[in-house]
Amino acid sequence: MGNVVAACVVLDYNRIPNGLDDSKKLSEKKRAMLEVAIKEQALAYGIGMCTPLEIDRLNILNASLLAMRRAYESMHLACNLMLVDGNKIPSNLNIKAEAVVKGDARVKEIAAASILAKVERDRQMLSLAREYPEYQFDKHKGYPTALHLKLLETLPILDCYRKTYGPVKKILQARGILQNIL
Repeated sequence: MGNVVAACVVLDYNRIPNGLDDSKKLSEKKRAMLEVAIKEQALAYGIGMCTPLEIDRLNILNASLLAMRRAYESMHLACNLMLVDGNKIPSNLNIKAEAVVKGDARVKEIAAASILAKVERDRQMLSLAREYPEYQFDKHKGYPTALHLKLLETLPILDCYRKTYGPVKKILQARGILQNIL
């Protein structure tokens, strides 16, 4: 649920923040500290997103790749090479790109980008939590935890949900809600 968020980072090799790692391996507190350091010390960074509606129209993979391209385009610094976490690269780039499987654990720039993207997405989830406290987005951050799925049994499906996402689609079908989502 929520936006898919991607980031792009160009590190200054004279000022690399200590502790860069795959964002999933870091605590929320450590990610927040590193976000500040990355933004202060990087030569450039950009954040890109795709909305739930775009995800429903494109699918999650293509929306993620589009968010990556948007992150690069928002940087205001041209590069010669984009290293991308995973096994696919965004299309229509004006630079060379290479996919790096498990790149967030192998490449410092990808680790830094994963941290910025994760912190931004969590920030968006906390904003939704303030707007819709009954959904408890602050606890599950939009992931399909048992708590989240239990809450959705009785709550309406908001516009911030991806309607094509399996658990959400199943709930909509069970409720007999026919939606033209494409």
